Amino acid sequence: MTEDGLKRKRGRAILVALAIGVTGVAWAGCGDDDGNGAGEAQERIEKGVEEAKQGLEKGKQEAEKGLENGKQEVTKGFEKAEEEANQGKADAEKKVEEAKQEAEEKIEEAEDQVQGGYER
Repeated sequence: MTEDGLKRKRGRAILVALAIGVTGVAWAGCGDDDGNGAGEAQERIEKGVEEAKQGLEKGKQEAEKGLENGKQEVTKGFEKAEEEANQGKADAEKKVEEAKQEAEEKIEEAEDQVQGGYER
């Protein structure tokens, strides 16, 4: 997951938490004033705060999971690049050896032709 994606998720989690908190405060202001309203308001506020905390924790866990997934993807990418580089090196070494062998054969052919020319 990209860093931008993590920021968006984190931003959404914060917005959700704030929305829950604001809703709890607004809810606390509604209702009748029968003397028990303050206790109910406090309960609603506490519930809103708890829900906001849970939302933040969930957002944090998702962000950590996204970071771990991203780290694994990067590691796999590096491993694949290393394998391809090693394969490229092996292919190049093989081509060098083939070229050396071909050059040696051509040198031997040339020497044989020169030897044959002197013998005549």
